[in-house]
Amino acid sequence: MFLRLVRWCFSDSSTNGDLSVGDSLTLCALENAYDEKLESIQGAGKAIPFGTYRVALTVSERAKAGKLWTPDPDHRLPLLLDVPGRSGIRIHAGNIPANTEGCILVGKSWTVGSIYDSRVALTALMKLLTGDDTITVCRVRDLPKEIPT
Repeated sequence: MFLRLVRWCFSDSSTNGDLSVGDSLTLCALENAYDEKLESIQGAGKAIPFGTYRVALTVSERAKAGKLWTPDPDHRLPLLLDVPGRSGIRIHAGNIPANTEGCILVGKSWTVGSIYDSRVALTALMKLLTGDDTITVCRVRDLPKEIPT
């Protein structure tokens, strides 16, 4: 399955966008603030770099320990692979930038800096993932002319 995260609302504390899963589902997304000047700085606390990444469904130790919620009884969550200078980047439930720890949060509705109904959104997303997925992260102005299906 091909996922596309289009960032379109940049504030000092967060980044809002839309996460599309093929033609089947569109969710709200929330990440930490993004600053092009900080793109080269590595580590948590900022949005992931623009690019295309593989997504695997793997067991999350944080979900296993009860620190992250997952609808999966085996404690799996989507994990972005090969993000430059980063590791452990997941898509998970949460509502505000403090919940991201550098990851991507999903929800059903939004305001600047917040998303809502995150568990409902994550459940819907998990039903569509195959475990061998791809995500492209871009801005509205950088949308590719052709989107893989």
